[in-house]
Amino acid sequence: MRTEPLDSDVAGARGTRTGGPAPFGAPGAPGAQAGDERRRPITRVSRSFAFVDLCGFTDFVDLHGDDAAVAELRILRAGVREAAGAAGVRVDKWLGDGVMLVGVEPEPLVTAVLSLRSYHDAQGRLPLRGGVATGPVILLDGDDYVGRAVNLAARLCERAESDQILAAADDTLALPPGVRATRATSFHIKGFVRPVDVVALAPMTSTVG
Repeated sequence: MRTEPLDSDVAGARGTRTGGPAPFGAPGAPGAQAGDERRRPITRVSRSFAFVDLCGFTDFVDLHGDDAAVAELRILRAGVREAAGAAGVRVDKWLGDGVMLVGVEPEPLVTAVLSLRSYHDAQGRLPLRGGVATGPVILLDGDDYVGRAVNLAARLCERAESDQILAAADDTLALPPGVRATRATSFHIKGFVRPVDVVALAPMTSTVG
């Protein structure tokens, strides 16, 4: 009877035998990637965010059909690309009948959003609404954002009325020339414990609040 373990038995007990499982979390083993993700350094940045979408799009599709809906979306996307490119802000992602824009500073972002609204007023059939917020966030994997500002911009867009652009009225809000902030108020917004101070943005010559 064999009393001393073979080399293969010892290696197998250590999880290093050829073909055997490596310890969880070891390079190439299950859990290694998750461990690497947890150790990746966190990048914090300050960014301005805008969410813009078409008002009444679902009803529009039901009334006018898919072809008309696609035509409206193409007008929206053409306007987004033109406005974002001119202002120097990034189209972060398309959201069906909406879009998420990201800028380093609030002024160019506000310019892009109001330019987009003007473009769509002239070219499209549906009104737009939007939400804008600025603040520190975590940049996740180089292409996603986590933080209060991005959540707030999305919620403000949901809260905005037809043809209205809402912005968080805090110290981070800076407006470009020719833009005014009106109707300052305080909202209770889903997901936020305290009321949020909000203003509506419009060009100086506009009467839209």
